[in-house]
Amino acid sequence: MTQATTPTTLHAQQHLGEMTNERGLIESLSAEGALLLAEARNRAFAEVARGHLDLGLSVLHEALSHEPMAHDLLSDMAALLLSAGKLAEAQAAAERALLLQPAHGASLYTLAFALSGQGQVLRGKEALELLLQGPALSNLMDEAPELAEIARIELARLDALLDSANR
Repeated sequence: MTQATTPTTLHAQQHLGEMTNERGLIESLSAEGALLLAEARNRAFAEVARGHLDLGLSVLHEALSHEPMAHDLLSDMAALLLSAGKLAEAQAAAERALLLQPAHGASLYTLAFALSGQGQVLRGKEALELLLQGPALSNLMDEAPELAEIARIELARLDALLDSANR
């Protein structure tokens, strides 16, 4: 059986399973482990695309039970929860991902939007400011460059909101 190469599978093949443990050290997964994680991510997003958010989240939960230190899985879960409007849960998943990989751009992006959506404007602004500089910005540009402009627009919106509140 021939497996199609999706962007997530290709990313896993190129970065053979970089993982961060609780001390922030990078460990390597086997090629098989990296591909299994990529397949779980692909299945989860496919289920969500079919309108089955709960099934997509359940696929990620199952994968996390096997690889609890996979920041990419946590970040994907956070993004799915954010898109479903489950802001507090999205925040928690993004924060867990950031504990494992502090400069993970997609996780900071999700955290910022989850916070601002809950009315935590200052914390959302701080997350966006972290995202738009240094290693986090570099990571975002590598993984999802299209999100950088959206993050800049949201930062400007939050700045204006805070400015008007201080007048």
